[in-house]
Amino acid sequence: MIGPPGAGKGTQAKLLGERLGVPHVSTGDILRAAVAAETPLGRQARRFMDSGRLVPDDVVIGIVDERLRAPDCRRGFILDGFPRTVPQARALDELLAKRGQPLDAVLLIDVPQPALVERLSGRRVCRRCGAMFHTALDGAGACTRCGGELQQRADDREETVLERMEVYARETAPLRDYYARAGLLHAIDGMGTRDEVARRIEASVG
Repeated sequence: MIGPPGAGKGTQAKLLGERLGVPHVSTGDILRAAVAAETPLGRQARRFMDSGRLVPDDVVIGIVDERLRAPDCRRGFILDGFPRTVPQARALDELLAKRGQPLDAVLLIDVPQPALVERLSGRRVCRRCGAMFHTALDGAGACTRCGGELQQRADDREETVLERMEVYARETAPLRDYYARAGLLHAIDGMGTRDEVARRIEASVG
């Protein structure tokens, strides 16, 4: 599952994983889990994360490989947040080829940039319980779950969102051409409700 920040990849990957009965593998989650568990690769990743640097590809790929070797991934998996670059995609192809488990499809959730900026810059998070809200849908008041104060995350400020879009266009967007050439790409219209997008994905992959 690939696409720009705010496209809804995580939500749709989770829904699709539940429908197919396979795990939703979020690289952000497994990276944090490896760090918390202090695995050898997790300790390597922590050194980069603690200093504010990007975790190198070989470490990320090693952590992904560890997760995909787990028993629950034998019947398949939904990758979310990886690969982010063409070199990562090539490395993923190599490790999956060794396991005889190549990718079946690559789903690109496509959303116009103005809509992405609105989605991300309008997000609010409860300081107390972490629940997510959106100013366009929920207003900007208190958390409806626990009454806590809502805040905007630093990476959801409009200027930061635009910077993230630039990084995506430069580093991640070339994945579209890479997977299109491989005949794996399915472009999905990411506008509309969660269920509408999920139906488009289901129609695309069967």
